[in-house]
Amino acid sequence: MSATTLLKWITGICEALLAIPIAGGAFILSGGWQPLLFMFVFHLIVLIISINQKQFSSGSVVGMIANAVGIIPIIGWIMHTITAIILIVDAGMSTAKKG
Repeated sequence: MSATTLLKWITGICEALLAIPIAGGAFILSGGWQPLLFMFVFHLIVLIISINQKQFSSGSVVGMIANAVGIIPIIGWIMHTITAIILIVDAGMSTAKKG
């Protein structure tokens, strides 16, 4: 499994956890919105690594957008859900290709 695929799995799972309606919101609020900043930077790192490995990750771009607008409650929840789905499907397809 490539580093990009592994990072897609990790970011997808993290986004899915942030998408849990009450728990994800409580985690973000309790952290003073720092989890959104962390995930934005994490998606940026994954995007840079994936570009270097010639495996562009649209999920990372969507993830950066999701974390930028994540401070808006309902829109943030929807964006985190969409991002998690995109990343997990992309990681699953990458895993299936390699395996």
